[in-house]
Amino acid sequence: MIAHQLTLIRRELWEHRSIWVTPIAIGALVTLAVMAMLAFASGFAKELDVAIFGAQNLAGEGERRMALTTFFLGTSWIFLLALAILTVFYCLDSLYAERKDKSILFWRSLPVTDAETVISKLLTAIFVLPLIMCAGIFVTHLVNLIVTSIWVSAKGGAAGTLIWGSGPIIDNWLAALSVVISTGIWMSPFIGWFLLVSAWTRRMPLMVAFMPIIVIPLLEWIVFRTRFFASAVAERGDNLPIFRNLDIEAFFEDEAWMHGIQELSLLEHLDIGKFLTHHETWVGIIVCGLFTTAAIYVRRFRDES
Repeated sequence: MIAHQLTLIRRELWEHRSIWVTPIAIGALVTLAVMAMLAFASGFAKELDVAIFGAQNLAGEGERRMALTTFFLGTSWIFLLALAILTVFYCLDSLYAERKDKSILFWRSLPVTDAETVISKLLTAIFVLPLIMCAGIFVTHLVNLIVTSIWVSAKGGAAGTLIWGSGPIIDNWLAALSVVISTGIWMSPFIGWFLLVSAWTRRMPLMVAFMPIIVIPLLEWIVFRTRFFASAVAERGDNLPIFRNLDIEAFFEDEAWMHGIQELSLLEHLDIGKFLTHHETWVGIIVCGLFTTAAIYVRRFRDES
C-alpha cells in the first residue's frame, strides 16, 4: 500500500510539473527582486552608511529581529498565495484531465485500485504540495539571507550581527512548516470537494466547483434569511485554530519585542495541540473523507469507454 502510494505520488509530480516548477519560479523572482532593491539602495551611499551604522549600533535586538521576521513573513505569503491557487487547479484537473484525454483507460489497466489513485491525489494536495512549497520558502529565504549578507559585508557592515544574529531562523522555518501543513488539513473539506467535482463533471470543473459555494448562500438568504452556510465557509477559510494570538498588528507592536526582552519567535505563537484537538479539525477531516469516498465511487463506476 505504502509502496503504491509513493509510486503514485511520483506519478503526480511527473504529470503535474507545476507542483515543483511554481516554487522555483517564485523563488527566482523574489531573489531577483531582492537583488534589484539592494542594487537600488547602493545608489544612496551616504544614507546607506548611516542606515548600516544605526542598525548595528543604535537599533535594539528586538528591532532587528522584527525586521528579519517581517521579511520572512512577506516572502512566505507570496508562496502561500501561490500554494492556494495551485492546490485548487491541481485538484480540479487531477481526475478531470485523465477522463478528458482518455488516459484513465490506461491507468485502469494497471494493478492499482481507484481508491489508491484518488487517495494519492488527496495526499499530494494536502501534504506533498505544502511540503514542496515550504522547501521553496526555506531555500528562497536562505539564498536571500546569503545574498544580503554578502551585500552588507561589501558595504562595511557586520553581516553576522545584522543578518544571522537577528532572529530565530530555524524556529520561524518550523513555524512556517507547521502553519502550511495544518492549513492543508484544515482546508481538506474543500480539497475533497474539488476532487469529487474533478471526478464527476464533464466540463468546466472550476465553474462547477465554485457555483454551489456562491448559489447556496444566496438561496439560503432568499428562502430562510439566514447565513449559516456562508458563515461556515468563511470561518473555515479565516479561522485556523493553531495560533495563540491572531492579532498580527499587536504581535509586532508588542514593546517586549522592540526592547529585545524576548525572542521574536513565530513558533512560540503556535499551539499545535489546540489544532489537533479542535473539534472542527476532525469534522473537516470527516467531511473530506466523505467527499473523497464519493470521488472514488464516481471514478470506479463511471464508464469512460
